[in-house]
Amino acid sequence: MKEQLRELVLQAIQTLQEAATLPADLGQPGFVIERARSREHGDFASNVAMLLAKPARARPRELAEKLVAALPANTLVDKVEIAGPGFINFFLGAGAYHAEVRRILADGDAYGRSASGNGRTVGVEFVSANPTGPLHVGHGRAAAIGDCLSRLLAATGWNVKREFYYNDAGVQIANLAISVQARARGITPDDSSWPENGYRGDYIADVARAYLDRESVVADGETVTAAGDVDDLEAIRRFAVASLRREQDLDLQAFGVGFDTYFLESSLYTDGKVEETVRELVAHGHTYEEGGALWLRTTEFGDDKDRVMRKSDGTYTYFLPDVAYHLSKWQRGYQRAITELGSDHHGSLARVKAGLQALDCGIPKGWPEYVLHQMVTVMKGGEEVKISKRAGSYVTLRDLIDEVGKDATRYFLISRKSDSQLVFDIDLARSQSNDNPVYYIQYAHARVCSVLRQAPEKGFTVDLADGLAHLARLDTEHEQILLTELSKYPELVEAAAANLEPHLVAAWLRELANAFHTYYNSYQFLVEDAELRNARLALVVATRQVLKNGLDLLGLGAPEKM
Repeated sequence: MKEQLRELVLQAIQTLQEAATLPADLGQPGFVIERARSREHGDFASNVAMLLAKPARARPRELAEKLVAALPANTLVDKVEIAGPGFINFFLGAGAYHAEVRRILADGDAYGRSASGNGRTVGVEFVSANPTGPLHVGHGRAAAIGDCLSRLLAATGWNVKREFYYNDAGVQIANLAISVQARARGITPDDSSWPENGYRGDYIADVARAYLDRESVVADGETVTAAGDVDDLEAIRRFAVASLRREQDLDLQAFGVGFDTYFLESSLYTDGKVEETVRELVAHGHTYEEGGALWLRTTEFGDDKDRVMRKSDGTYTYFLPDVAYHLSKWQRGYQRAITELGSDHHGSLARVKAGLQALDCGIPKGWPEYVLHQMVTVMKGGEEVKISKRAGSYVTLRDLIDEVGKDATRYFLISRKSDSQLVFDIDLARSQSNDNPVYYIQYAHARVCSVLRQAPEKGFTVDLADGLAHLARLDTEHEQILLTELSKYPELVEAAAANLEPHLVAAWLRELANAFHTYYNSYQFLVEDAELRNARLALVVATRQVLKNGLDLLGLGAPEKM
């Protein structure tokens, strides 16, 4: 509806340009069409007159009157009013909302999808957990956000590539190896000889046992077989990393999350990408040596101070492989790159972007884009839950899935804006009540399915074609509210994708479910009046379709029975 109104306004502008009321060189006018806050002020409002008043050398209200008079004939708008200093308020006719119901039923699963991305490639990197233990609840939030972002971008015409970056090199992996080795030697975390920075969870004992039993694991298509030799630390490292990668993969599969690419940090070294990045940075004159270390002039690109790339002992700081990794994304054809991270990574973002700009290879300023998420607090029985027996020191994603199921876990982890802290209430997520938003939304879908099952049992035929022919019978306030909510869906998908805010879909689905439940509780659908019955059934079937489409964007099921 927004796009249709925008087109009408653009035609009015063109008419005024042809009449020399507006200058011909306006370019693309940046006016907005937005939903009115109150039905008293119409369905939509625009600031176009106030925006163009200056180039038109006219008062905003006078220009608004001319724009309204120049609007082409159409079946969308029923009435137009000018308010305040020059806002144009549009009142849509009932037929506009009826047309939207027809569109929903005609488009089906494609309703709300668009081609605004024009098939361009976007890489979405998310989770990217170190393979040193089971995924924790923070990784779960990253998985929910990243997967929903990917779904939204795909729904708006982007060619989406989901990517997981494994930090399989460095100090934490070394600590993993010596932890498994200690367990394999019979040393426990309670022993005085336990490694100072060793991992203490029960999963370490599981990996050590599998290593001693010479088991094989498959991670990303590669089979790794344990050597069983407790003195071969490199063999232990390879097996431990593969084991935990496999465990993380299984957790993500249970969460309904998959990836197109698994990228290993270690490959940046074995393939010479880190050294190649250093050579390019040096060649472009953005580095210098001081105190035996190699520095990058990140201050030239907005950082607060220059950063060390290569330390005096010859090892690289962690941000350099990050630059090399993101360079690889650019080289692999990612026209747009989005990286989802925990908020604790905030400090490294500026230096990675500075490093990419210093390469002078055509990467746009501001590339990649970052989405940061805040921590999650898990509550159960009114108390915070902090540990898992298996992990030893934190709540795992698998703990949540086992407690409340995949759908509730996904919904709760996506329900708040990513940069807001989130409280995950296990008791609420498990409840089958209207207070549980995911239950409330899915129950709305199931209720429609129940109505459709009841129709033939009561001797009624569901005739949607007849219903579409008699949508004018839908004249109650509850029906208008539901029709209005349904019409918001396409613009909501666009906004959520453009702003990288999947929580908007979660919040709106609850509003749609509320509109439907209120309607359901107020009226009978299976009435004797065939025209009214079929019109109401057409409306609720359209509601079921949009609920299903929205749930799919969040990776949630649309149950037919509950």
